[in-house]
Amino acid sequence: MSPNKQQWKVAVLDMYEQVPNEGMRCIREILTGYAEKHQLDMVFHEYEVRIAQQIPDLSYDIYISTGGPGSPLDSEGSEWEARYFQLMHDLRQWNQTAADKKQILLICHSFQLMCRHLKLGNVCRRRSPAFGVFPVHKTSAGEGELVFSELPEPYFIVDSRNWQVIELDQQQLTATGAQVLAIEKERPHVPLERATMAIRFSDYCIGTQFHPEADATGMRMYLMQQEKKNQVITNYGAEKYYSMLEQLSDPDKIMLTHDEFIPAFLNNAIFKQSVSGNNIEV
Repeated sequence: MSPNKQQWKVAVLDMYEQVPNEGMRCIREILTGYAEKHQLDMVFHEYEVRIAQQIPDLSYDIYISTGGPGSPLDSEGSEWEARYFQLMHDLRQWNQTAADKKQILLICHSFQLMCRHLKLGNVCRRRSPAFGVFPVHKTSAGEGELVFSELPEPYFIVDSRNWQVIELDQQQLTATGAQVLAIEKERPHVPLERATMAIRFSDYCIGTQFHPEADATGMRMYLMQQEKKNQVITNYGAEKYYSMLEQLSDPDKIMLTHDEFIPAFLNNAIFKQSVSGNNIEV
């Protein structure tokens, strides 16, 4: 891909199942701001995947598949999921042969679906919901990841999920060429495996368990809801809840991830020609 293209097309695969959310607002704002900053003619179209079964064609340069509610297991065998994974397969085929590669970002629910589809590990329900601002740690592969290049170690993320990916199958990771880029913070007092938080599935597909699009405005709105406030206080205590609110104003925490992660992904798609390597069936 070359930044000299006349127009860049982005497909946003909306996985929210028509549930009110802040994720779509954040993605729209990031794409609009990025295009303005770099003076690009960028258009983006949204596709409602799970209910309307809308799937984009292969005319787009970049594909962003969002988070969403519900179980990443229950949709197995559904028509919309078959159509979704057919698109991912078609994109893999395109990237194997075409000069202009198409980059894919999978967020939270989409990430869980891909991990299940590729049999990379155990996609299962968490013992308790994860919700809030948390540090995550880069792996050795993550230290060399271009999309992470402007983020410190550790960096802070917005976590909002009832599900997780654990017990990775190292043989399957090797067979597919996937690399783990980030894992949960270490919790010595909790005898549970740390969840996988980011994976590079191929040279042209990266996924995160967290929400890199999340901003302080949306997170504050969530935390101020009585249900979410009670949930955080019940699971983590009042001190942790008020600490989360305070962290939202810290420019070196989730706002740094918001400002750097997806823009770095877009930079990688637009301004750097991806190097061919292991391409796996997704």
